[in-house]
Amino acid sequence: MAYNRYRTGIAIRTTALFLTVAAVSWMIANTQWYMTITLGAALTLAEATFLVRFATQSSREVARFLDALSFDDLSQSFAGLTADGTHRELGTAMDRVLARLRAGRSERDEQAQYLQTLVNHVPVALIALDERGAVKLLNMAARRLFESSLTQTRQLARYGESFAVSLEALSPGNTAILRMERSSGTLLLKAAVTEIAARGMRSRLISLQNIENEMSAQELEAWQTVIRVMAHEVMNSLTPVSSLAATAHGLVRDVLEQLPADDPRAGTLADAREALEAVARRSEGLLHFVRSHRRLTKPLAARIEVMPVQRLFARIQRLLASDLADRDIRMATRVDPESLELAMDPELLDQALINLVRNALEALRDTPSGQIALAAYREPDGRIAISVSDNGPGVPPDQREKVFVPFFTTKRQGSGIGLTLVRQIAAAHGAAVDIGETPGGGATVRMRF
Repeated sequence: MAYNRYRTGIAIRTTALFLTVAAVSWMIANTQWYMTITLGAALTLAEATFLVRFATQSSREVARFLDALSFDDLSQSFAGLTADGTHRELGTAMDRVLARLRAGRSERDEQAQYLQTLVNHVPVALIALDERGAVKLLNMAARRLFESSLTQTRQLARYGESFAVSLEALSPGNTAILRMERSSGTLLLKAAVTEIAARGMRSRLISLQNIENEMSAQELEAWQTVIRVMAHEVMNSLTPVSSLAATAHGLVRDVLEQLPADDPRAGTLADAREALEAVARRSEGLLHFVRSHRRLTKPLAARIEVMPVQRLFARIQRLLASDLADRDIRMATRVDPESLELAMDPELLDQALINLVRNALEALRDTPSGQIALAAYREPDGRIAISVSDNGPGVPPDQREKVFVPFFTTKRQGSGIGLTLVRQIAAAHGAAVDIGETPGGGATVRMRF
């Protein structure tokens, strides 16, 4: 239909031009109507121009349509063609194609925005690096993790040389457990790398996941299993030994009481009695030790309630006021902000903080002007931290992980379960515990919730 209208339009314009040319030619040959001839010539030129424009209009609009596609300019409109009955179908088709392209672009933009928002809000830190080592993507979790801007891979050395080298050497498709040194403490991260090829360029997508809590929980569970098995075996073996030693000691004592004082067997039996008494006493001591440490094998169930940290600290100060006064040690508290609240089990957290403060008191035994600081604050990544600091001798770096191992102690009369219990309480709250150095000297134990 459109082609018939176009052909009809060409025929009408061609016929009109032919008739006009014939009339002007006749007037030139047979008359002297110069004004009419001039008007006829002008009319002929106008009709020729209109004919050419009409014949090439569709070609020009198609060329404009293709230019718009090549430059991704979807703002063009072909309303002129649509209004023209001859080219209405062509104009409508072009507008329909552009409308679909605009809808597709809008859908792609919405999808890209959705993916960008998704990447920004996933809890795993994501970093995209190009072939030159430039950082092309850093989502919100990664910004919180690195605590500062990151534009080049060489800046990773700020978080530990080993961390930077291991991350650079990690090949696509592999994973590794890395230790990241930050100003706010050390983190244990699971790193994975994927290679992406787009537009002829290759980039590496690195994911970093904080697994500190999971590793602490697994380590604690492993120790609980070991202690449970050891306690079971030791109790099974020691109980009859202790009972037999006590029975034998009683029998020997009874025999000695019945023997004359000058009996030559009295000395030997006395030695046997003392030996059996030592075995019984030592067996009973070991049984008491095992019973007292079996609590480490019991999982803790935290009864969570939201409570102001100020109230928690005030209770700790009241409970330990006499111990602090006896040692002439001052304990300062700080809560920032003062209205800070924490979801906690008050009884368990009391026990953890009492253990930490008493450890600090023990560390300050030979330190003049001893000071303890109890602080709670919100870290840059949004986590709440509670720390106990002292100005004592501190904990050597090579022992900061060992002190959480059951039965390991640096104190003269220590049992080696205090910090293990603290880590167990922290794990029940989904928190992690680490030890660092207090500015100016001393140790700082921090629980990060």
